[in-house]
Amino acid sequence: MPSLTTADPVLLVQLSDSHLFADADGTLLGMQTRQSLQKVIELVQAQQAHIDLLLATGDLSQDGTLESYQQFRRMSGQIGAPARWLPGNHDEPRVMAQATQGSALLEPVVDIGNWRVTLLDSAVPGSVPGYLQGEQLQLLARALSEAPERHHLVCFHHHPVPMGCGWLDPIGLRNPEALFEVLERFPQARAVLWGHVHQEFDRQRGDVRLLASPSTCIQFTPGADDFQVDVLAPGYRWLRLHPDGRLETGVERVTGFDFQVDYGGTGY
Repeated sequence: MPSLTTADPVLLVQLSDSHLFADADGTLLGMQTRQSLQKVIELVQAQQAHIDLLLATGDLSQDGTLESYQQFRRMSGQIGAPARWLPGNHDEPRVMAQATQGSALLEPVVDIGNWRVTLLDSAVPGSVPGYLQGEQLQLLARALSEAPERHHLVCFHHHPVPMGCGWLDPIGLRNPEALFEVLERFPQARAVLWGHVHQEFDRQRGDVRLLASPSTCIQFTPGADDFQVDVLAPGYRWLRLHPDGRLETGVERVTGFDFQVDYGGTGY
């Protein structure tokens, strides 16, 4: 990790829900996901001069192939920052582990600046909704309790609060109360960050900031009762973590990206 002190601010970039295929021309609902990810990476490179940590918050792959993970690793490596990955419901954890062998990409706890970032696995094999198993909750409690002097950012894939989308809300985290029970025991918990929802979200729950982010490919229409793809372009989230616990964040999207949704194409 970079030689940051606890007095330094930290810049994180989140890439989420890239849905890559082994096939370079693989499409999701008509969008070439490798092309859209490349556009987002180029935007990150143009906008962020120095990134301290890159977070990939699940659904890196659509087809679960080794080739798709190797491609994500190559492409995200263009950013030139230390990185951490976590799985989503479309991912194949064993294949992801194979693709990251010999690296720190799947290490779940990162101390950086005056913050600790903990990455949890909310994916359930064969299931679209998520669940934080007991060992994941224990990992979170341990990460929080062992670093009371640090501010904490907690990351996973599935949304732990309703998004206001009729079709999307039932496929989020199935045991959010267990998550929040742990977080409420530790005042150093500052923020929760997830993917899965392919849209921007920023709310406060007590002292904890709740954040969701765009996909690097298709976007879901906020507030839609039925599945609907938004007209917004692919994007990413940046987060600046200050040593006093303040968090600044924003979403950036590519421009000039033309896309026609194909609901008859490869389904989500």
